[in-house]
Amino acid sequence: MTTATGAPLGDGQNSLKVGERGPTLLEDFAFRDKMFHFDHERIPERVVHARGYSAHATLECLDAIPDLTRAAPFQRKGKKTEAFVRFSTVAGNLGSPDLARDVRGFAVKMYTEEGNWDLVGNNIPVFFIQDAMKFPDLVHAVKEEQDRGWPQAASAHDTFWDFVSLMPESTHMLMWAMSDRAIPRSFRFMEGFGVHTYRFVNADGDDTFVKFHWKPRQGLQSVVWNEALKINGADPDFHRRDLHAAIDSGDLPQWDLGVQVFDEAFADELDFDVLDATKIIPEEVLPVRIIARLTLDRNVDNMFAENEQVAFGTHNVIPGIDFSNDPLLQGRNFSYLDTQLKRLGSTNFTQLPVNAPRCPVMHFQRDGHMQTDPQIGRGTYEPNSLAGEDRGPRADVVHGYQSVVREEAGPTRRLRAESFADHYSQARQFFLSQTEVEQGHIIDAFSFELAKVEDPRIRTRMLGNLRNVHEDLAQAVADKLAMPLPEASEAAVPTRTDLPESPALSILRNGPESFAGRKLGVLVTNGSDKAVVAAVTSAFEDAGAVVEHIAPAIGPVKLKGGGTLTPDHAIDGGPSVLFDAVALLPSADGAADLATRASAQDFVSDAFAHHKLVGVGADAGALLAAAGVEPDDGFLDLASSDDAKVFVARCASLRHWERAVRA
Repeated sequence: MTTATGAPLGDGQNSLKVGERGPTLLEDFAFRDKMFHFDHERIPERVVHARGYSAHATLECLDAIPDLTRAAPFQRKGKKTEAFVRFSTVAGNLGSPDLARDVRGFAVKMYTEEGNWDLVGNNIPVFFIQDAMKFPDLVHAVKEEQDRGWPQAASAHDTFWDFVSLMPESTHMLMWAMSDRAIPRSFRFMEGFGVHTYRFVNADGDDTFVKFHWKPRQGLQSVVWNEALKINGADPDFHRRDLHAAIDSGDLPQWDLGVQVFDEAFADELDFDVLDATKIIPEEVLPVRIIARLTLDRNVDNMFAENEQVAFGTHNVIPGIDFSNDPLLQGRNFSYLDTQLKRLGSTNFTQLPVNAPRCPVMHFQRDGHMQTDPQIGRGTYEPNSLAGEDRGPRADVVHGYQSVVREEAGPTRRLRAESFADHYSQARQFFLSQTEVEQGHIIDAFSFELAKVEDPRIRTRMLGNLRNVHEDLAQAVADKLAMPLPEASEAAVPTRTDLPESPALSILRNGPESFAGRKLGVLVTNGSDKAVVAAVTSAFEDAGAVVEHIAPAIGPVKLKGGGTLTPDHAIDGGPSVLFDAVALLPSADGAADLATRASAQDFVSDAFAHHKLVGVGADAGALLAAAGVEPDDGFLDLASSDDAKVFVARCASLRHWERAVRA
């Protein structure tokens, strides 16, 4: 293996660092060669995170922390900072569907008075790799295979599982990616994480480590896999449409920004390395402190100008924020800037409105494509002895950005620190922290994905890795694949079995407290009872939910009791997967007619199979029978306004997981 210029490589796995845990060196030509080519291999859409959607936002400080950082957004309680947020899938192209099983990008650009700060993270707090040297390989493996051009926006194929089965460090991330975290119900209902360990720096130059968390005030929620597949068919823009509609209606999505702050002594006491991006600090070990609130308050005006031209970079920091020696973060700091040059065609991409700082910009950078800044004066260099406007700006040694002063020493070597070697313990902790329902979903996800792998050697190797996580997990996946359980793969460090469960890692343990922000689908026909329809609609709207009506056709239906109702969907285009709960309120004749329609039968049977709560009117029996559904405790009668209130309260739980559904 060589560089693009033919120089043979002695190590293609690790970037060149100072000492065992030091920063990556700019002189690492092999890493730069590899990453440079990778950053420029696609135009014009992003190589990764191509499928994205954005909104304008405001960050409000809730807890001033000048003792920890001089970062401008956190100096005064109540201070508001303009922001721009982009959510995205990672693997798919610009035209891929929203509900792919995938990591979701969660990138926030904050326009502060001291420059733009980009917190570029994901909805999962760990990553597949520990060193940025492996990022091109990871993405090449998960993208469509080059000899056939598929699969699109999917990891269920040989090259991805071949790669991760050979990279035990990916195992923790695989647990998250095979969990319900990878199929969120909405961007509004997922967490965000900075992933890496950063540094806070205060005005005195004192620094601490920090990890960033975005916690949705709407609560966590995901879909089941069968539901995701059908949503992609019914509405491949489901997440985009959901976010736009919520903001447009005034139901503004919010996240609390929390931090885990700790010092070197605390880091040294942990049984893993805080520079390892495949590890987390459990919230039960170090609680998350809430310091700010992010509110999405305005949709974009132009998708290309804003969503497509926004340029994020982990290197975009402000005074008060600094980096750690995390080798994945160090590589990202190089990669993002280089990528923007290829995508946007000029070093002046920072002058595009969505990227432009909201504070004065003064420097000696000149000319180039897309130069729109009317630069004045004679000075284009420093130092100079000119005066006035001709002199130009100067660095501010008092208030300007100062990197943390730290000592770095050691031989320059390509290696992976021994403190990065435990690949399975936190993966096991994650699995055990899930509810039984969520563990079942993880088992099903591994089974589905590995069943798509054609090479049995890859499946066998992956099962061997899973034995290092948990025997029950490995055995359950092997049983579903009808494969014998192989010997456990050799682990660099034995898996710890004493790590306590972390309830914060479970979606179902951190769901919403109400049905607010969710959507109810009400199935109506000619002759539906006006009073019952009105009672259900009113109860859910009063609870902060969105109510949409589905009918046999898109034209108005005549209600029993007088009046008409114009539905939002025809039954053929409004499947139950689009809703968080459903109510069946047809008339007797309407139910008999719907019972003959496959789409109506699917509406009911899918709601049942997806564990949804179902409200049932007095005349829905024929439709239930046609769908082959036997009502259980997740079906609630709707005959009065009191019944509607009981139903909306019950819907706060979102699902009836106790329902026995055949896989």
